[in-house]
Amino acid sequence: MLTEYSLQGKIALVTGAAARIGAAICDALHAAGAHVVVHYRNSADRAQALADKLNAQRAGSASLIQGDLCDMQRLPQLVEEVLSAHGQLDILINNASSYYKTPMGTATQAQWDDLFGSNARAPFFLSQAAAPALSEHHGCIVNLVDIHADRPNKDHPVYSMAKAANAMMVKSLARELAPRVRVNGVAPGAALWPEHYFENEERQEILKRIPLGRPAGAEQIVNAVMFMVAGSDYITGQILAVDGGRSVQQ
Repeated sequence: MLTEYSLQGKIALVTGAAARIGAAICDALHAAGAHVVVHYRNSADRAQALADKLNAQRAGSASLIQGDLCDMQRLPQLVEEVLSAHGQLDILINNASSYYKTPMGTATQAQWDDLFGSNARAPFFLSQAAAPALSEHHGCIVNLVDIHADRPNKDHPVYSMAKAANAMMVKSLARELAPRVRVNGVAPGAALWPEHYFENEERQEILKRIPLGRPAGAEQIVNAVMFMVAGSDYITGQILAVDGGRSVQQ
């Protein structure tokens, strides 16, 4: 059950927002009264369907923006387009992420560039571009980190390193952008299993290492994101693990 927050008059940009956790975050921000800018790269149909659903609930309350976050020139343009359309930006959710295995001996530079690009470089430079606008309205940034930023995920060394950079970004930007912009992170553990990614035996092994014995659903992740956005104006530089206790295990 989501706590009721009021984000009336706020403009929120959510990256990678067409599906899964990104779409659920959009739903929650919108339900709290924010205008949601739904960013997508390739999932145009899903993004349009989400925006149509939100606009049917409240006319003119959602819009779309497209861009490849690994294109450095596109990042400041995204912020400029949001400001041109809405005149302000209050909330930035850095959700977009690439995730796949790169076992040692197989990793390529292209995979490195993609994983670091989506998980570290893009969130940093998008945050840098958005910082002046966020500062005007005492806004906030929330990064979707990962518990594997602290504990490397087997066969995912490049992803784990990129998320470690993302975690340090939360702490660094919290210092750099204070006192006018808060920066926090939410670190999911097992959540919304990627389709066809884990075999049943792998899933069972993962569940054995989660004290609560189950993966998170979108609601658990969204609750944490919404708390970081609107639950307290005195929290910054913090990363909340939403992992069912996985991070306290060996």
